Amino acid sequence: MSNIVAIVGRPNVGKSTLFNRLTESRDAIVDEMAGVTRDRHYGKAEWQGREFTLIDTGGYVSGSEDIFEEEIRSQVKIAIEEADMLLFVVDVTMGVTDLDRDVADVVRRWSRKTMLIANKVDNHDRISMSAEFYSLGLGDPFCISSINGSGTGDMLDELVKYLPEQVIEDDEDLPRIAVVGRPNVGKSSFVNALLGKDRNIVTDIAGTTRDTINTRYKAFGHDFYLVDTAGLRKKGKVHEDVEFYSVMRTVKAIENCDVCILMLDATEGIEAQDLNILWLALRNHRGVVILVNKWDLLEKETNTSRDFADNIKKRIAPFRDVPIIFTSATQKQRLLKAIEEAVKVYENRKRQIPTRKLNDFILPVVQDNPPPAVKGKYLKIKYATQLKSAYPQFVFFCNLPQYFKEPYKRFIENKLREEYDFTGVPIQIFFRAK
Repeated sequence: MSNIVAIVGRPNVGKSTLFNRLTESRDAIVDEMAGVTRDRHYGKAEWQGREFTLIDTGGYVSGSEDIFEEEIRSQVKIAIEEADMLLFVVDVTMGVTDLDRDVADVVRRWSRKTMLIANKVDNHDRISMSAEFYSLGLGDPFCISSINGSGTGDMLDELVKYLPEQVIEDDEDLPRIAVVGRPNVGKSSFVNALLGKDRNIVTDIAGTTRDTINTRYKAFGHDFYLVDTAGLRKKGKVHEDVEFYSVMRTVKAIENCDVCILMLDATEGIEAQDLNILWLALRNHRGVVILVNKWDLLEKETNTSRDFADNIKKRIAPFRDVPIIFTSATQKQRLLKAIEEAVKVYENRKRQIPTRKLNDFILPVVQDNPPPAVKGKYLKIKYATQLKSAYPQFVFFCNLPQYFKEPYKRFIENKLREEYDFTGVPIQIFFRAK
């Protein structure tokens, strides 16, 4: 599981520019959740072989100045509590402002490692201007320009020195199933129903992060760790923005699991934030089970569940091969069915197809449905193999890999799903020169 680095500071100091610089400079996938908590973003970053999750905690302008300042302080407190390390960004062209001092006051009260980043140092004349920020009491400022990237390499060299070493997980080969979703969809009720006193709970183990509890669940023939994000841990005295807090918890939970149970509210349907969480799980190559909770509150007709499932699959296209379970946590309806599907998806994620068996199936399919010619050149696939990895990855060796387009890749993926059970699991397909 990767560490979390939060970018904090007042608005308009270049936090988002720095975020984009650090997440896109190495062709990394940017996992954005735009609109979940106003304009919050997070993504993957890597430097010197160390991967970490970067979170942009940029403020927003709303209401009076007093409300605005209090909101900034609140967001910084959340970031400090949840992150392993902070990048406190200031604007060298503006000097030290009252809001900078407010953020610095909050940062100094906590023991998190903080790097002071003096941004917008676009020329040598501005380096001397950064001396003003020593008054914040946070050590030497790192002079960078996030717009053109100068200084960011030295900053990252220093950053990775202070990142905590990755915690090695229990070596037990047990599934890790995370319950994720928007606030108030019933995650707590679902977890409490599973972990009731009538269950055979072996032990509670504090997780590798401050907010995640890996609970060993061993009952009804199942044995796995339940990675909980349903509020079993007190959140301290922070009067947080619930949406923002939930995003940070979701990031950690997804990175710390094999399969995500994405809970929806049946009374609200699938919303944009649900889709954002789903894409985050898929981009992290996690298995997914969709659980539609509060199903008992709906007035149902003959085809209600079928129509509801069809609507979900339209919204999540092209990834439609996912289990959808209708449940009621309060009524304890189909809870075990949800667990059974999650364990099945875990097995699907581990599935390995022998190379010979794979080629015996896929080569005739390709011959009967060849890719369209490009610029008068015929595209030919020689053979395929599955990589030895934690999730399904297939490599197709061919003559002109650059000409294979996304529609043909989806065609092959669909054929693989028809032949082999990869329900609930994202598949990666690569084309390589023979």
